[in-house]
Amino acid sequence: VFLTAFFANKVEHESRHCNGKGLQRQGSSSFDRVYTANQNCGHAYPTFLAVLWCAGLLCSQAPAAFAGLMYLFVRQKYFVGYLGERTQSTPGYLFGKRIILFLFLMSVAGILNYYLIFFFGSDFEIHIKTITSAISPLLLIP
Repeated sequence: VFLTAFFANKVEHESRHCNGKGLQRQGSSSFDRVYTANQNCGHAYPTFLAVLWCAGLLCSQAPAAFAGLMYLFVRQKYFVGYLGERTQSTPGYLFGKRIILFLFLMSVAGILNYYLIFFFGSDFEIHIKTITSAISPLLLIP
């Protein structure tokens, strides 16, 4: 919530700085960059929440929470990078994509484990939690 409020505040500040009053789409290129970065972050947020909740509920909470915090920092890096040149936002975008993939794979592993328990009686929850806990620090590598 704080991150979204920060992004919205930046859009409002840039709008008032460039146009004088009210939110308008026409404006300087700096306003367009701030507005586009805010829209991009807003569009990615529902996907992030869905995979974060699924990974936390179906697989393991600690690695999912760690990946979620990392994603928020990466989104901040993406937003600030987008305010400069557009190429500065690329590392944040790619890093965020990797975190979303990690959360998605955690969700898939949790679902597969559920079906293995249901159909075969085999529970791999401890192994999955161990693997995800070991892999989650690798998300820090750029």
